[in-house]
Amino acid sequence: QLQLVQSGGGLVQRGGSLRLSCTASGFTTLDDYVIGWFRRVPGKEREWVSCINVSGGRTDYADSVKGRFTISSDNAKNTVYLQMNSLKPEDTAVYYCAADRYSPGTMCVQYGWDFWGLGTQVIVSS
Repeated sequence: QLQLVQSGGGLVQRGGSLRLSCTASGFTTLDDYVIGWFRRVPGKEREWVSCINVSGGRTDYADSVKGRFTISSDNAKNTVYLQMNSLKPEDTAVYYCAADRYSPGTMCVQYGWDFWGLGTQVIVSS
């Protein structure tokens, strides 16, 4: 059973940076998976933020974070990172990482995302 443990997050001022980590365990190789980041604000629907095909390195971003956030992976550490720069108050949310088995040709928003981390709070003050 794939397990995802998140770390990072916290409180930062507008324009600041944070890095979120998502470490996976309980699998044979992270190359078989696609890892995504999502966020949720109370009262709103969950929003997809970014994802990475670990084996091929292909990444994708929501328009709201493109150019500010960077997703990357360290296969030796079984960890995927979300570097968040130029943070805005509207980035405030609980951020979740998720995983699904990689399927060629599938867009990030099309995955079912079978495995989830517990979430980490990001607060951006103005």
